[in-house]
Amino acid sequence: MSADDVIRLDSVDCAGGGAFRLQIDHLEVGKGERIAIIGHNGAGKSTLFRLLSGFAHPVAGYAQVLGYALHNPVTQHELRNLRCSLGQIMQGLHLVQRLTALENVLIGSLGRVSGWRSWTRCYPAVEVKAAQTALKEVGMLSRANTRTDQLSGGERQKVAIARMLMQRPELILADEPTAALDPAAANEVCKLMDAAAGSATLISVVHNPSLLPMLANRVIGMKRGRIVFDLPIGSVDESRLNHLYRQTGDADLKLPMREAL
Repeated sequence: MSADDVIRLDSVDCAGGGAFRLQIDHLEVGKGERIAIIGHNGAGKSTLFRLLSGFAHPVAGYAQVLGYALHNPVTQHELRNLRCSLGQIMQGLHLVQRLTALENVLIGSLGRVSGWRSWTRCYPAVEVKAAQTALKEVGMLSRANTRTDQLSGGERQKVAIARMLMQRPELILADEPTAALDPAAANEVCKLMDAAAGSATLISVVHNPSLLPMLANRVIGMKRGRIVFDLPIGSVDESRLNHLYRQTGDADLKLPMREAL
């Protein structure tokens, strides 16, 4: 594994729901890359994210994420450290509706704040300042004291991005970060995510092809638990997308294609 690799998977076999299996022959992701994962429902995108975050475990193969060997038994302490370095923006956002935008963003600091301060939500002044800065970066500082359940969908998505910023992650996994947003809000959120990620590696599950250039310069297509192509965004044309989303038999699954990036 290269010193610049954030992720390396080799010959990975990982169980999903029911009879579904995620089978990754090879995947390398370097520091600071912008990658989009595409494919129809059930292609294995969510299972891949669960594997990368330590919620699913391979039964065979080699899986290393941020220096943690997930193919070996991993302690709870190691999992906690991994997840402290890994920011996630999920479809449900997992914001606490009764808390304010600022309080939700402060939750992102819990990897550094523990004990009575976390129980009573009495955060150090330095963390409150950092949360305010994160909200300012996503244009939400004026809504800091507004309950999350009173925010629009786009505003809640921005709060989730600000919370992710508070983690200071090395790797960001975004599962359909623009789901349920109108086109204008989706474009704004994509630009904010790319800017907010900074030098971190950003991997996004994307269903709208028009958003790909905003989030990625490399696209991974998945079908039935396998990677069927891994290409620069300029090589992913309409024909390749049509082939990926066409429902086919196993005979149509071929070895992954990888062109020079």
